[in-house]
Amino acid sequence: MVAMANTFSQIYIQTVFAVGARQSLIKPEFKSDLHKYIAGIVRNQGQKLISINGMPDHVHILIGLKPAMALANLVREIKSDSSNFVNEKKFVRGRFSWQEGYGAFSYGHSQLDAVIRYIQNQEKHHQRSSFRSEYLTLLRKFDIAFEEKYVFKFI
Repeated sequence: MVAMANTFSQIYIQTVFAVGARQSLIKPEFKSDLHKYIAGIVRNQGQKLISINGMPDHVHILIGLKPAMALANLVREIKSDSSNFVNEKKFVRGRFSWQEGYGAFSYGHSQLDAVIRYIQNQEKHHQRSSFRSEYLTLLRKFDIAFEEKYVFKFI
């Protein structure tokens, strides 16, 4: 899609989503390949991947989003294509899938360095905090209404 003349935007979105049933399936042996593959999906959709990292049970992606792209469509492509990639490569036993839904949090340009640091330091952060705690904290910080029982399906 061609951008309209005189349209200027600066939209930064951090998306967060979990592996199906919150299973810890993203192993160190293929984590980098998965992240590179997701980066390619984002690029192929004409968007800018700024940072990506995660843990065995979830991923954080910071994206520079163009206004013509619906975030829901981009996340659907990322989740669908990356699930197919993991399954085709047989990185996990059984079938890999992402859990339904995602979190999306917007940031201003002045906040990017802190968000990038946060994403890149996931391993350190999760020594102190569970994914559930991290996610609920983000929802509260951004004043997003939610019912805790519907946030994620936990096994």
